[in-house]
Amino acid sequence: MPLIKVKVKPNSKQQTIIEEPDGSLTVQLKSPPVDGKANEELIKLLAVKFDVPKSQIRIKSGLSSKNKLVEIVL
Repeated sequence: MPLIKVKVKPNSKQQTIIEEPDGSLTVQLKSPPVDGKANEELIKLLAVKFDVPKSQIRIKSGLSSKNKLVEIVL
């Protein structure tokens, strides 16, 4: 079960996932960081990128932070 460091940039103009040289991800989200909307969008994007159901992606830490630790159950 890989843990991935993710830096989130909410309120961006477009959705992008950038893989950093250290293996972490920088994710630009359109959603604002309100009522968990950005976290929901992050889970949807990662599910598509890693081709897994949304239920297999969990935010382990950083729910209300820009820096998150995300677990993907393969």
